[in-house]
Amino acid sequence: MGGSEVDDVVARLEGMLTGIDRLAVAFSGGVDSSLLLALSARVLGRDRVLAILGVSPSLPEHERAAAHEVARHVGVPVVEVVTREGERADYRRNGPDRCFHCKDELFTRIGDEVLAEYRVDAVAYGENADDALRPDRPGSRAAAAHRVLRPLAGLGLRKTDVRRLARACGLPCADKPAAPCLASRIPHYSEVTPAKLAQIEQAEGALRQLGFADFRVRHHGEVARIELPAEDLVRAVSTPIREAVHAGVLAAGFRFVTLDVAGIQSGAFTLPLVQVTRA
Repeated sequence: MGGSEVDDVVARLEGMLTGIDRLAVAFSGGVDSSLLLALSARVLGRDRVLAILGVSPSLPEHERAAAHEVARHVGVPVVEVVTREGERADYRRNGPDRCFHCKDELFTRIGDEVLAEYRVDAVAYGENADDALRPDRPGSRAAAAHRVLRPLAGLGLRKTDVRRLARACGLPCADKPAAPCLASRIPHYSEVTPAKLAQIEQAEGALRQLGFADFRVRHHGEVARIELPAEDLVRAVSTPIREAVHAGVLAAGFRFVTLDVAGIQSGAFTLPLVQVTRA
């Protein structure tokens, strides 16, 4: 893909953003929101785009730092908004609609604290065309309720398109693995608590220090269930890494450490509980 494809997408996005003077992008540092941020900056100018980063115990500190680095690369300022989804009983209850309550909190905070202060006309977030088809994305319902724009999905950009465009734009996160929030590691109907989130962050930090790049530590009470790509499974159970994995995860407060031979499973907790309704 060459620059001409990026130029074509920018031209199409320009049509979608007609009439918007200043845009806020709900930003996580992941490839979707980063591409949206970069493309919006090309359309409107860097001084007319704002990256809004929601900060709470469900956001790992290394992800927070990485998001700031991407925004610096794009040249767009970051405004951090403290979100308090943990104060919402429906969020803590952790049903399949947990993401709705999290996104609803984020978009509410943006509306209450950002729009008027920074004279923002509209808010957008990085849902892509693949996300729009998945039944386990209740956050999109919150976006619709708050009239948040979804330009990537509107442009028909799928995840492979997003990564290709991100590489063409030179974004440092172009090949970054998906990084759902820490609450996604807790089985539905098991309460989300700051203590559990801290355990998960510490255990995943131990895996990161051992050189693993893509993983999940699922929280099952005293048991930590580690998901890794298939190509990392042998390394994880081979000496001396096996002992280091075990010690690192136990240090986070778990009693038992297991490795799931099925590998990484996106939506593992939510998809089985979601009924797909077809027209």
